[in-house]
Amino acid sequence: MTFEAFQRTLAEMVDEIPQEFLRGLQGVHALPDARLEEGFDEVYRLGEYLDPGPDDFLGAGEGLGRHVALYYGSFARLAEDDPDFDWEAELWETLTHELRHHVESLAGDASLIEEDRRRDEGFRRLFRRDA
Repeated sequence: MTFEAFQRTLAEMVDEIPQEFLRGLQGVHALPDARLEEGFDEVYRLGEYLDPGPDDFLGAGEGLGRHVALYYGSFARLAEDDPDFDWEAELWETLTHELRHHVESLAGDASLIEEDRRRDEGFRRLFRRDA
């Protein structure tokens, strides 16, 4: 899938999301970068929810807001190693995961953050660089 097709597919998927789940979200962005997970050589982050916190956090001021970023380059790296890689399924799963972070953030709920932390700890034990 090209970056342009990735952008189009993401935009179509976002259009399918009910507006109440997008409330307070300033944008969903397809970025061309590949994003490595910190501490790993070959583990890529597909997306992330960016919430700068209060308006005055680190002087951010108005306008920074809440965003979802999806990293095309990370998807492309995974697809290179997997001939059965399902771009649309992975994109939908990543988008809805990050939107769940957004909705939970609005509700003051950290359930998914805790799930991610537990999963990441187990993953790090298995695949850390010094193992």
